[in-house]
Parts: sequence; C-alpha cells; structure tokens
Amino acid sequence: MRDGDHDERPCAASALQLARRTFMAGERIDVQHLAAALGVDRTTLFRWVGNRDQLLVAVLTSLADPTLRNAAAAATGTGPDRIAQIVRLFSQSLIDAPYYRSFLRRETERALRLITTRASPLQQHVVGAVERLLEQERDRGHLDPAMEPRDLAYLVVRIVESFVYSDLITGEQPDAEKVEIAVAALLRGAGTRR
Repeated sequence: MRDGDHDERPCAASALQLARRTFMAGERIDVQHLAAALGVDRTTLFRWVGNRDQLLVAVLTSLADPTLRNAAAAATGTGPDRIAQIVRLFSQSLIDAPYYRSFLRRETERALRLITTRASPLQQHVVGAVERLLEQERDRGHLDPAMEPRDLAYLVVRIVESFVYSDLITGEQPDAEKVEIAVAALLRGAGTRR
C-alpha cells in the first residue's frame, strides 16, 4: 500500500510496509492494530507475515539491507580497511537511528534475541551479507582469509553486536569506532593466511 493509496487490496507487502512505517515512527508494532488498520483479521495477517517476531525480523531485515548497501557504497579502500569501514558506517547508522534505539530500549530482551542469537534469521541474514562482502574482497585479491568466509563473517557480526548493543549488555556507550578498529585488527590478523 502506497502512502495515501487506500484503494489497493491489502496483502503481505502492504502489511510489511505498514509495520515498517510504524516501527520507523518509533512505535511498537501491535499485530491487532496492524490487522485492523489493514482491514483484515489476525489469522489473515498471520498467514501473510507470521507471528509478531517473524514480522519484526522482516521489518528489521528490510531496514538492515539498504543500510548495509549504503555503507558499502560509501566505503573507500580495499581489503580489511574497506570491510572495517563498511561495518563502522553500518554500526553508526544503527546507533544513530532513534526508532531503532527506541525499539531496543522498549523491548530489550526480544530485540537482543531476534537480532543477536545465532538461531535468528536476522543474524544469519546479516552474516550472509558480510560473507558476500568478504568474498568480494577476496575475489579482488585484497583479502586472503585463513578462515572460511562464513566463520569470519560471523565473528565480524559478533564484533558489531558487541559494540552497537554495549549499552544493553554492559552499560557502556555504543561505539562504532571500536567496531572499525576491532574488525580491522581481526581481518589483518586472523583473516590473513600466513
């Protein structure tokens, strides 16, 4: 459903779009309100988007993908420096997004479970995206990883999580600069064959 267009028939895409707008407005996504706004019952909404956690993961993924693409487009350099810069820019975007920080404060346990656990489809999605970035640098001859790219990508994502969610985990301020320093160190050391 496009903004201002109420003649379209609601569907999974319009449900996701409305949930995304709600999330970006800093509001809690409530499936009952979402179903009512779309003019469908909860069963139909569930069939389209799954349960609330699945919908939140879909919303978060729809926001993470363009954020990571923008970070990759803005990054300069090659190899470890480029990857470290990409994840710093990505991390800074997460730290700076007021709606994202609002979600983290409002639903801390759920957010950390959906975002940072290995079983999470979102974490696996982001690990896959970072893996592709690592493979691009490897294929260009700028990185010769001693580890499998998937394992290395997982470590990179865990570093991001450690410093982006540090306020929730340890009480320290989130810090994208530390992400860049740690990822660069990892990729220059363990990420290079000897």
